[in-house]
Amino acid sequence: MDAGDLILVSVDDHLIEPPDMFDGRLPARYRDAAPKVTRTDAGADVWTFNGSVIPNVGLNAVAGRPREEYGVDPTAFDEMRPGCFDVDERVKDMNAGGVLASMCFPSFPGFSARLFAACQDKDLALAVVRAYNDWHIESWCGAHPGRFIPMALPVLWDPELAAAEVRRVAAKGCHSLTFTESPANLGFPSFHDPAWDPLWTALCDEGVVLSIHLGSSGSLTVTSPDAPVDVMITLQPMNICSAAADLVWSRVIKDFPGIRIALSEGGTGWIPYFLDRLDRTYDMHHLWTGQDFGDRPPSEVFRQHFLTCFIADPVGIQLRHMIGMENIAWECDYPHSDSSWPHAPEELASAAEGVPEDELEQIAWRNAARWYSFDPFAERARERCTVRALRDEAGDHDVSIRSFDKGRFERTVGTDLGRLAGRATA
Repeated sequence: MDAGDLILVSVDDHLIEPPDMFDGRLPARYRDAAPKVTRTDAGADVWTFNGSVIPNVGLNAVAGRPREEYGVDPTAFDEMRPGCFDVDERVKDMNAGGVLASMCFPSFPGFSARLFAACQDKDLALAVVRAYNDWHIESWCGAHPGRFIPMALPVLWDPELAAAEVRRVAAKGCHSLTFTESPANLGFPSFHDPAWDPLWTALCDEGVVLSIHLGSSGSLTVTSPDAPVDVMITLQPMNICSAAADLVWSRVIKDFPGIRIALSEGGTGWIPYFLDRLDRTYDMHHLWTGQDFGDRPPSEVFRQHFLTCFIADPVGIQLRHMIGMENIAWECDYPHSDSSWPHAPEELASAAEGVPEDELEQIAWRNAARWYSFDPFAERARERCTVRALRDEAGDHDVSIRSFDKGRFERTVGTDLGRLAGRATA
């Protein structure tokens, strides 16, 4: 299939929150305590909240930069493409990259909003979570109807409040809740604890997907403090593999048959082996471990409840039928360092060479639309949604690679992995 004929809906992109996002969205009594952006003496723009300082980590906003300049050093807004934080510019970048619609994970609060959950003043924390969600739905997604799939932050510290927030945002048309891959790692009840039942009930009732992004537990797989950074990057999907195993064997799947879970930025090539391992574990051990899926193997249960996604995964595409054609979605990962924007359509078309058109459509947009209750053609005629049509609309929008002033920050090429992992997930 020609790349220009593709229709692309990305289920995993990211936004860098603009400094004014909380303006007018918090009660007056919390105005001074709201998250704020300040500039350090070194010239980096950082968020501050509740005594914490959260830098804009470099790897999170490298779209448009040469690869030799990738790194985790803190960045300022004027070192990023405006499309990282300005929704109007983001849509221009989406058009130039041929992406019709995007679901955007948060940045400075952490993928599961653990920054807000750590705030001792829970009334303030709840107000900030709600303000963030309203901004995301109304100002980010609402600015360009039909171009974004809304996503809400969770209320991690209180399952009842979390359930109420799910119902509140679902009424606004939001059908995705970002969540942690391991609540236990953050000091909350595990997936095996019934404390979360009000949340699972709300997700099922409202048709909201639990979207779990790697690194959302505040940690990444690290073998040793002195290992090269390449080790951490290579092992990133292992976080998602661990979360998937935790959830498959949990009571959540059995007690809440309507729950749907998306595994974000975890890739897909490992899924066939994982499914085989699930089935063998069940066959060999369920009589003494007490697991009971009735007359279905765990692999079938996985396919009923889980959506997987990939950026560039030729192996996963080859094994797509072993994974499940209804369980695979595509992601762009703009503006992160794994993204191939603005050439993602060509990358996908090349990796999917020989894949039948109907199957490629499932991966490129149909599965995303079905899982997230999203109609890609509600605002635009289908012929205006292709990569070619969007790029024509982009006109001469600048997508050139640009180098930034590297003298502003001291860069250390041999950063030890322990320090790097801490900075990347802090």
